[in-house]
Amino acid sequence: MELKKQSFMRGTFILTVSSFFTKGLGFVNGILLARFLGAEGVGLLMIAHPLLPLFITMTELGLPVAISKLVSEAEARQDEARIKRILAVSLTVTGSLSIVLTTVALLGSKWIASIVLADQRAYLAMVAITPIIPIIAISAVLKGYFRGRQNMNPLALSDILENLAQIVVIFGVVKLLLPYGIAYAAAGAMGASVIGEGVGLIYLFSVFKWANREKVKEKPQLTPKTLLKGDSTLRDLLRIGLPMTGSGFIHSIYHAFLPLVITKSLVLFGVGVEMATKQFGLLAGYAIPLLFLPSFFTQSLSTALIPAISEASANNNSQLVHSRMDMAMRTGLLVGVPCTIILYLWAVPLTTVIYHAPEAGVLLKLLAPLFFLYYFEAPLKAILLGLGKASTVMWNHIMTNIFEVSLIFVLGSNIGIQGVAMAFGLGILLLTVLNFFAVAGTIGFYLDFRILLKAGTGGIVMTVTSLAAHRFLIRMDLGQTVALFGALLVSLLAYFAVLQLTRALRSGPITPTITPVS
Repeated sequence: MELKKQSFMRGTFILTVSSFFTKGLGFVNGILLARFLGAEGVGLLMIAHPLLPLFITMTELGLPVAISKLVSEAEARQDEARIKRILAVSLTVTGSLSIVLTTVALLGSKWIASIVLADQRAYLAMVAITPIIPIIAISAVLKGYFRGRQNMNPLALSDILENLAQIVVIFGVVKLLLPYGIAYAAAGAMGASVIGEGVGLIYLFSVFKWANREKVKEKPQLTPKTLLKGDSTLRDLLRIGLPMTGSGFIHSIYHAFLPLVITKSLVLFGVGVEMATKQFGLLAGYAIPLLFLPSFFTQSLSTALIPAISEASANNNSQLVHSRMDMAMRTGLLVGVPCTIILYLWAVPLTTVIYHAPEAGVLLKLLAPLFFLYYFEAPLKAILLGLGKASTVMWNHIMTNIFEVSLIFVLGSNIGIQGVAMAFGLGILLLTVLNFFAVAGTIGFYLDFRILLKAGTGGIVMTVTSLAAHRFLIRMDLGQTVALFGALLVSLLAYFAVLQLTRALRSGPITPTITPVS
């Protein structure tokens, strides 16, 4: 399997298709867990899981993003020796750190659990997920390498294999452990995640070895010159990676203590610990996954955008940078409008049909309007990373995390779980605004306002048609599920018909002279 460089559009398309399947599989996984474990069990998973990103961040040191950027630049210069050094240094660093941190996490698990777990029943799930640290760390390096090569096929297939393996294991293990108690069943679900990631890593490593099977292996010579090159490679990696580590470290600490902050704020509001865990499960396990489900479009685009922007910037091709930025923001708008309307308009019916939890629909409806901005945040972040503005991304995340956790505690203790949901939404608003002004201040920002009008028209048409279709299907007495998804299908068809008629799906020309916004 030869690693042929793919065009930006082809890479984005491959990632979008694979993300569609992986998001769908992940959604099926979430439904299985919700049905097997209930809101309380999902709450335990959410409480145990947030500590994991902290250790992964400390292991990766932000290297995957740095690898993607540096490999794409080296490939533009056809410097294969540089690419090999980048990969060798990255694997050495992440491999060593992951072994140390996994050992520390396992040996100190009791102490860690006593500090960060809001519900001690989540201890077994926390221990079960710990072995995933080295697997994810090494996978992330290989994925960064493939992104830098701008070949997205291995990434796409590995994600699909991970999710398939996870679903198969969850279906068997959780049902097997459920009679022993919800804590054991939650631990089994975490173990399934480890197995799924392991399957993905085996596939990535196999593709890497196969693609490089015919290349001549040179024995490394430890000369002062090669050592100096290795040091310079590490410095280049850390120059980009350390700001990402700082951002990820703060973000991981935030997410590690987030369940504790939320449950404590809800207890202050007057809710018991078990009910607080259940409400946290409704928000983090039911409402938020639905909000993230459609974002695979912009996430896939963002993954391909970092090396694409980096390559264009290295070649001083400002026109290409703005062209790719325009495509990313246009995609965010055209995808975000229908998804936001659906999640707001049909929040309660969706959570009722999918989870049998209409109470989660209230939280979903509250978050949906502000979550519209998330479809722009991911591409804006990718543009900044492609331009080498990792420190800007770090500080924007830090400010947002501080703002969000303060707001969660204040609103949660005074309003309850709805206040927590509002804080999440306002955090997304702040992060998107900060990233937007950072991009505009660096390279300028162009937007054709006609696309806003076209998307808005499509949104109005789809709202009217979905309500009319739902009323018609209800009168046909076809059942709530058929009426809901039938109405959604009709509304989406109407939306894309408007986009086609208004030619919104065709990208327009980018203004050649763009001055930065100060």
